[in-house]
This record gives sequence, C-alpha cells and structure tokens, in this order.
Amino acid sequence: METELSRKLGVEHAIFGFTPFPAVAAAITRAGGFGVLGAVRYTAPDDLARDLDWMQAHTDGKPYGLDVVMPAKKAVDGIGEADIEAMIPAAHRAFVRDTLAKHHVPELAEGEASGWRITGWMEQVARNQLDVAFDYPVKLLANALGSPPADVIARAHDHDVLVAALAGSAKHARRHAEAGIDVVVAQGYEAGGHTGDIATMVLVPEIVEAVAPLPVLAAGGIGSGEQIAAGLALGAQGAWLGSLWLTTTEADLHSRALTDKLLAAGSGDTVRSRALTGKPARQLRTEWTDAWDDPEGPGALPMPLQGLLVAEAVSRIQKYEVLPLLGTPVGQIVGRMNSERSVQAVFDELTGGFEKAIDRINRIAGRIREA
Repeated sequence: METELSRKLGVEHAIFGFTPFPAVAAAITRAGGFGVLGAVRYTAPDDLARDLDWMQAHTDGKPYGLDVVMPAKKAVDGIGEADIEAMIPAAHRAFVRDTLAKHHVPELAEGEASGWRITGWMEQVARNQLDVAFDYPVKLLANALGSPPADVIARAHDHDVLVAALAGSAKHARRHAEAGIDVVVAQGYEAGGHTGDIATMVLVPEIVEAVAPLPVLAAGGIGSGEQIAAGLALGAQGAWLGSLWLTTTEADLHSRALTDKLLAAGSGDTVRSRALTGKPARQLRTEWTDAWDDPEGPGALPMPLQGLLVAEAVSRIQKYEVLPLLGTPVGQIVGRMNSERSVQAVFDELTGGFEKAIDRINRIAGRIREA
C-alpha cells in the first residue's frame, strides 16, 4: 500500500493513524503505518516530552508525527485563560450546574483538579508543545484547525518536518496550499471530531483536484481496507484514520463504560454538536449533547469559551461514568468498532481488505478488457 507520500515519509503502508494515546501511535508505526500522536491534552511541556521519549523507545526507529490544535488567527489576543474564563456568561454556568444536578453527577473531591482541560486549544499552549516537539525526529506536523500560523510552517520546514492541515472543503484546501502546507487531509462529514458538511466520497476528489499536485489524505468514515482503496482510487495518497483506534487494546480510555458504549454503538448513534468545544464536532449522541443542542437551552459558546466552560463537567461525567451523559468524539465508523482488538490485528484486517479490493477491481478491469 505504497504511494509517493508514504515513500517520502519512509513508511510501508499509506495508513496514517491519529490517536491521543502514545501506545496506539507507536503500535501503528511499528505495524508499518504512520502513527500521529494528538498533543491537545498535553498542557504541561514536560508531559509531552515524557511521552515523546516513550515513543522514541517504542517505534523501532520508524517515523511518526504530532497533531496540534492551533488557529491561523488568534481568537482572543493578548489575554490568558483566567481572563477568557471571566467572559463566560453566568447563565451558561448555571445551565451546566442544572444539567449535572439533574443527572446526580457527584462533585470532584476537594482539591481535585479537572482531568480534562481545553487549554490545548489555545495558541500559546500549542506553541509550547512545538518547542518540545522539534527536539524530536517527528516527520509530520498536523494541525486540526487548518493552516497554522506562517511562522510555524516556516519553523517546521526548517526542521525538515512536513506540515499537514485538515480541510472540510475545497475552498479551505486551497487556502492551505497558498499558506505553504505540504499535505492536505480531506476530512469528510462522517469523521469524528471537528468536521464540515461535505461527505468524504464527494470531498476527496474535489480537494485532490483543487490542490494538485499536493498530496491528499482521505479521512472521515474510513475503517476498512476496501474504503482505503476507494480513497486511493479517488486520488488520495493515503488514508487518515482516527476513530477506529479507540477500541483497540492499546487505547486507554480510562472508562470501561465508555468502551462498552462505543462497542455497542451503531453508525447512526453519533451527532455533530458544539457541546464539547464550541465548534461542530462529531461525537456519540448523549443526553449531554441533546441538552446543548436543544433550542430551548442557551446554546454553546464559541471556542475556546465552551471548552473552558464544560471542562470540569466533562471530567466529572467521565470519572463517575454517568452513562446518559457519557460520550466522546467519534465518527460514523463507530458502527464497525464492535470488538476489542490489538492495533496489529486491525492493521492486518485493513491491509487484507485493501488487497481484496484491489484484486476485485483488477478482475473487473480484466473482464472489461475482454469485452
């Protein structure tokens, strides 16, 4: 499953696996793909350095990348987290308290800090992450919010690091190309996390045409080798997979209940909601997302206010596994995620399915030639 991009990066298979878990990212790389570690949860640079040290020790010298969340333009300039929190309306704080009380969600223990913070969405935090990352041999820097600032792109190129950016439309992809991005991830509506409104099958060829000859990765709703083959047939040079790894044995969701919800969910059990970050993000549909999407409610705040508002609430929901409210970002491919398997087992299925799809197409093409 080699393409020009996979050869350039030195990987056997053009499968790019995004994950917040170092053990999963390392396993993807060892299996012959390209593991991409999500950095958004690393608010302390030392924690990121610790896990990149671990990646170095567990990737057998093979390449891997890092995914950050950095807006090209500052949403709020010149102020810190405390100042931003002060901008959150009292009515929204009351709505969070009332929703948690309705479901009898316990408080965190006295002195216990929220285990989930959205500060990784703030530009300075991402810049601190890059100060650490460029001390390691990362081969690709991906940005989940489009093109990073121009100086970040230049700095990555100075370190011989390719820069990738996610795009949900051809218009966005053209902007990435103009900004000097090396790889565009065409992420369709079906994907987990932040998405646009265009489905993957439509989006990929549009972006391939819009940014040629830049390499494009197909993303959104991809969880089989047959789908990877379809993405390559549409002109992509690889596939970007995220949700599929959440139910691997190497993943560490810290919640048996959440894993069970993912294993039981069907492809129709997700929703695009602003409940988590303030931007539309596909996630499991829960009574928490329903509350925020209810027109009778106050509605979500813009990023980064919403993330700061709900950070402690999300931690409490996760810690106490409050099932009606418990969810996570995940794509429509969740309907295929119905068993716990190792990353290697998932990889074997992906490569096997890809080979079957190529053989099938070759047979069809042969019959067409005979006719």
